[in-house]
Amino acid sequence: MAQSWDAIVIGAGIIGASVARELAAKGFKALSIDRLPAASYGSTSNSCAIIRPYYSTVHGSAVAYEGHYYWADWENFCGVTDELGMAGYNNCGCMVMKTEHNDFLEGILKVMDQIGCPYEELTPAQVRERVPPISTHSFDHPRRTDDPAFGEPRGREVRGAVLFPKGGYISDPQLAGHNVQRAAEAKGATFRFNTGVTAIRRNGDQVTGVTLDNGEEFDAPIVVNVAGPHSSKITEMAGLTGTMRITTRALRHEVAHVPSPEGYDAEKDGYVFSDSEIGAYTRPETGNHLLIGSEDPACDEKEWVDPDDYMTEFTGMWTTLVMRQAQRFPDIRIPNTARGAVDLYDVTEDWGPIYDKSDLKGFYLAIGTSGNQFKNAPIAGEMMADLIEACENGRDHDADPVSFRLRHIDHEIDMAFFSRNREINENSSFSVLG
Repeated sequence: MAQSWDAIVIGAGIIGASVARELAAKGFKALSIDRLPAASYGSTSNSCAIIRPYYSTVHGSAVAYEGHYYWADWENFCGVTDELGMAGYNNCGCMVMKTEHNDFLEGILKVMDQIGCPYEELTPAQVRERVPPISTHSFDHPRRTDDPAFGEPRGREVRGAVLFPKGGYISDPQLAGHNVQRAAEAKGATFRFNTGVTAIRRNGDQVTGVTLDNGEEFDAPIVVNVAGPHSSKITEMAGLTGTMRITTRALRHEVAHVPSPEGYDAEKDGYVFSDSEIGAYTRPETGNHLLIGSEDPACDEKEWVDPDDYMTEFTGMWTTLVMRQAQRFPDIRIPNTARGAVDLYDVTEDWGPIYDKSDLKGFYLAIGTSGNQFKNAPIAGEMMADLIEACENGRDHDADPVSFRLRHIDHEIDMAFFSRNREINENSSFSVLG
């Protein structure tokens, strides 16, 4: 006999766990299912876990800025004591270089003014004072390492940078996901691991449950797709391929971990650092290392993959990332052995997430999130729970979109911004920066 639940959440990454927590808090008998052995064991565990307020739109920036307040009060937000400890928020601040690619941050600073997010503009000299090992030479734009002009300064300085003090990173993203699991369980949610979904069952236009890889059937009138890089496969199982304007697919990414420049204590004095002139971002990493990721510059070919069949070893991209960062940090130490992470992003056409219902009644979407939505996970859980509750009570979200109040910054979000049928956001960076 099939087990019955009010809601089944497919995926127990940090966003899936957050959705389960908020549904349980609203009184739903919620089950979170994941094919991996623990919460946030997949792409969440390899997230760079950067907390930053700057996006290309007001809605995107407002949600991200609101997220700072959740992470700054993480233990109280979770409301539980995790036997593994609680994730720590390193509120070191985020420094972003002013470049031609980001319009010298003029548009983003207008958005920051609109949502009340503080920032400090820095001259090149002030940047060097804050980050002693940095070079403020201009390189114009990212290049491949086989470009003869790679690493050649253009004979001028960058215009400076902007420091966003309410930002930083989570040092252990998997632990943060485990914290949310424990918080969800305290609200009454159940988690089941090492369990894959092989079918989404439906009766006409209503979802009725899922079938598992061991043949079990779980019944539920609500199923939420939070499957990360596997989201497109779950959407296909639900028979929804071709029903949405915005779609998702898996993108392979590499992240490098290297020692900090000699004499520079990145853990004590460093910032989250974003630089679209070199096409890379960094943040401090445990052991006085730097974590280096790609900002997906146009000169790099994107590697779209099958999430069940992709190369997990490092490639020449690892070296490219380190060499690009060495343009800005000339004294960076490059180890003989590549260290870091290889994992997947779940990416939409405009790199923004989908938080929405679907054309199948009772089937909901929290997808397209990998890469830049870790920071928004606790808010995404709340937004999805509000949307699901409204739709299950008869609201037509497509015609009458649900709104969500960001309580810390007192800003109202129209959730149609995250619709599966939205127009592609042409203001997007079309990169992990959103």
